[in-house]
Amino acid sequence: MMPVVVVTGASAGIGRAIAREFGLRRWRVALLARGIDGLEAARAEIEALGGEALVIPTDVADEEQVEAAARRVEEQWQAIDVWVNDAMATIFSPALDIAPADFRRATDVTYLGAVWGTLAALRRMKPRNRGTIVQVGSALAYRSIPLQSPYCGAKAALRGFTDSIRCELAHDRSDVHITMVQLAAFNTPQFEWGRTTLERRARPMGKIFQPEVAARAVYWSATHRRRELWVGWTAAQAILAQKFFPGLLDRMLGRTAVRGQQTDEPLPEGRRDNLWQPVPGDHGAHGRFDAQAHDRSAEAWAAMHPGVAAGAALVLAAALWRALRRG
Repeated sequence: MMPVVVVTGASAGIGRAIAREFGLRRWRVALLARGIDGLEAARAEIEALGGEALVIPTDVADEEQVEAAARRVEEQWQAIDVWVNDAMATIFSPALDIAPADFRRATDVTYLGAVWGTLAALRRMKPRNRGTIVQVGSALAYRSIPLQSPYCGAKAALRGFTDSIRCELAHDRSDVHITMVQLAAFNTPQFEWGRTTLERRARPMGKIFQPEVAARAVYWSATHRRRELWVGWTAAQAILAQKFFPGLLDRMLGRTAVRGQQTDEPLPEGRRDNLWQPVPGDHGAHGRFDAQAHDRSAEAWAAMHPGVAAGAALVLAAALWRALRRG
């Protein structure tokens, strides 16, 4: 029997790439998001790859809709093996310029949407004592940046919530596994449709990766019992630097990250955002930064192949030692 995965935020961006990755592996994929055009396009892609797909239009900020989606997946395919919480909403703006309702909405989608998904999955996985929940996180869960305070706050809250759930599962001696994948900057449509109060177009900061890099990492995390996975060396740098030099990062990001998240281009005429309503059309997985985005992450590959990476490190160390002795 084909295993079953639920992916939230599956209509576009990293969620779309995740859905395709599971479809490529011949999983049954339940697609949850608000944008019906993107959901139907994702269904067609998965079926073309040999997988099965179930489209369930869902606003993850509404716990009743999330619970109803989980029930429908069970009715259609019985057990849920993996649940991936990917849906997110961001706002590019100084915190004081964000309307309270917009701040709440971004938090409801990015944080509470993952909470409702986690609880819906746990209600079904714990009685069976099996299953995996994957939280798609961000380096910003550890190291916040300016102009995205709702998103940074939500991802940090999700990390705290996830740790609490881990403790409860350990107390219950449950075999249900929960993992978090912390991402660097990715080339997705969020920079086209995130709500903004800025005058220039938004862009990812630092080295940019393609969504498929994240999708492969999420699939690996869903099928291996790893507590946390960092994807992209820039994510590892941010998390580690925050541990040792938080004050320095405050000052450095204060100087560089406001300008670093904006291009020189003005906002397009008639631009629409997806905070409250989906933007019509199929937007795919990629944003407009294909020319700058990398389709491999050496750091993520090493994390997913620890034995090979350790062997390579030993070979390199031995070669260096021999060279030093000869020199």
